[in-house]
Amino acid sequence: MALYSDEGIVLRTAKLGEADRIITLFTRGHGKVRAVAKGVRRTKSRFGARLEPFMRVSLLLAEGRSLDNVSQAESIAAYAGSISGDYEAYRAANVICETLNDLVTTEHEPQPAQYQLVVGALHALAARAHHAQTICESYVLRALALAGWTPRLHACVVCGRTDGLTFFSSAAGGAMCMADHTPEAKPTNAAVLRQLRALLDGDWRTLDAQPLEPGTERLVEDWAQYYLERPIRSLRLLD
Repeated sequence: MALYSDEGIVLRTAKLGEADRIITLFTRGHGKVRAVAKGVRRTKSRFGARLEPFMRVSLLLAEGRSLDNVSQAESIAAYAGSISGDYEAYRAANVICETLNDLVTTEHEPQPAQYQLVVGALHALAARAHHAQTICESYVLRALALAGWTPRLHACVVCGRTDGLTFFSSAAGGAMCMADHTPEAKPTNAAVLRQLRALLDGDWRTLDAQPLEPGTERLVEDWAQYYLERPIRSLRLLD
């Protein structure tokens, strides 16, 4: 089996047999990778603790037919310890990892921008750089935008007017005015749209100034569910 090295974030794990685990990773150079870590659940495993969710690790992997195999794992950043010690950060990290796992469906396809975004989000959570839920909501919007789904927030998606934006439609692609809103569009206001723009731009000065509006959180969840074609279960737990 051919060997390759990379670094990655552990997104999720699943038990396999009596002592092994299937590790879902998002790597810098190979994108999403699923690999078997043999014996990792044994107490004497040489790298068990390094392959927990939210860990950033340097890896040596062997290519396999359906699943690769983890041959070596070294810690780069132990985000898991700091994140797991804070309930809000832990829930937000689960949203981030679930979103990325659902968003990226093709394995072994490098997506360096997505990798930098998830590393930045987990680092911010571990460092308590901003409120955990704000980091989470910003990550969801920005990850979807990188995938090609960017909401239009500065002008009506129908007529293009920039004032009087009082509705939002995920199906239509963003903000709408009173005159041209569609039946499924949800009422919103200038404060919510301002926060959505800040989340999308990573404008932390604006975001740190006040808590997120409930309407902002609902629209982020609606946007994600519409384009991922499934609810983000961890995001609903935040609600």
